[in-house]
Amino acid sequence: MFARRVFPSLLSRNMSSLTRVHTNTAPAAVGPYAQAIKVNGFVYTSGQVALIPATGKLVEGGVVEQTRQVLTNLTEVLKAANSDLTKVIKTTVFLKDMNDFAAMNEVYGSFFTEHQPARSAVQVARLPLDVSVEIECVALTD
Repeated sequence: MFARRVFPSLLSRNMSSLTRVHTNTAPAAVGPYAQAIKVNGFVYTSGQVALIPATGKLVEGGVVEQTRQVLTNLTEVLKAANSDLTKVIKTTVFLKDMNDFAAMNEVYGSFFTEHQPARSAVQVARLPLDVSVEIECVALTD
């Protein structure tokens, strides 16, 4: 009842206002989720890991190589949503080991040169495929 009074416009929207984003130039979703969802001028990406889209295999190397592949994948998902890294509002970085922060941050900074979005970075117990880094974001889109 409270939500109907406070957020009537949100509750009146239906699932058709949500647009699923998919591209073959980023790793396919491997479960019941989308690479991203567009809604109301925003795109919400799922977390990207360091899979090579053409092979489905994990990129070789450590956190530097993985971060580079993750951000490349994220760029492709954003492109499919008619967005790009300059429109990113916030990222969330999940690290297997916070000791990898500096190495991840150096690569991250090379992708976000002029525009730096808000960011959270957290260490987690475990990531899919035992990768070192996963990144998701929220960005503006058309």
